[in-house]
Amino acid sequence: MIILTTAFTFLILMISCVVMLISSILAKKTITDREKNSPFECGFDPKGSARLPFSLRFFLIAVIFLIFDVEITLILPLASITGMTNIGTWLLTGIFFLLILLLGLFHEWHQGALEWAN
Repeated sequence: MIILTTAFTFLILMISCVVMLISSILAKKTITDREKNSPFECGFDPKGSARLPFSLRFFLIAVIFLIFDVEITLILPLASITGMTNIGTWLLTGIFFLLILLLGLFHEWHQGALEWAN
């Protein structure tokens, strides 16, 4: 029985290798294109200089987006544990968490970090 299983596994392995070999031989070979083979880097020219100045406001907005994205993943479980915990503790935790995030958002707003164009 073990010999039959080993032979069957080896046969499947050989068939899949033959199919992959035939497909790579018969695949349409395209002429290598410089633009097709280059990675797409957020709309920037990948063949240009890597030392071009970049707007730090873009990164700041991206970080703020990530913070509020993580906020959603941390707040969603609060709704599911409503019946399993003390309502006062649940409410205090949720309000405290939202208060910290809102204070951070207001601080960024007053510092002018959320203004995309000056």
